[in-house]
Amino acid sequence: MQMEDKHISIFYFIFITAAVIFLDQFTKYLAIEFLDPIGTYPIIKNVLHLTYVENTGAAFGMLKDARWVFMIVSSVAIVALAVYIAIQYKREPYICACLALIAGGGIGNMIDRIVYGFVVDFVDFRLIKFAVFNGADSFITVGAAMLIIYFIVEAIKDERAKKASGVTSDTVASADKSGNKSGNYNGGAEL
Repeated sequence: MQMEDKHISIFYFIFITAAVIFLDQFTKYLAIEFLDPIGTYPIIKNVLHLTYVENTGAAFGMLKDARWVFMIVSSVAIVALAVYIAIQYKREPYICACLALIAGGGIGNMIDRIVYGFVVDFVDFRLIKFAVFNGADSFITVGAAMLIIYFIVEAIKDERAKKASGVTSDTVASADKSGNKSGNYNGGAEL
């Protein structure tokens, strides 16, 4: 991979992370300004409301009052993601985008914990009585889901490529049982 590809991956990571932080903080600012005074505003009555909540827990309101634990864990995770992008730059921009969504969401919620001592939540999906959440939680969830989908698709592609080349896990296992230690397999036949 060329040096410019490394810079493109890092650029994607920084740009998307910054955009996520901006969007998250802007929506939370709007929630503080307009929702805090009224409490809740129904978009679709009994389905989707905008409701101001001060969350002292983790994403989706879990584990209340563990602010410092979340700040430490978030900091370590965000630094790990940034270091991973800087070192493992061979990944395509898609991976950088997934990790940037997760990092940006984590930073957005950490900003709230530092500034307010709680996270501002406001998306209240009442149809299934789900916890009130925010943009950062959504970005983290979407980034993680995209990453999981990527790894599943890559595993399927790898398995198909192995089958197309005649090398499958069954072929390798049967070759190992027959005593072939060379690692050279040709459709299950020893060379």
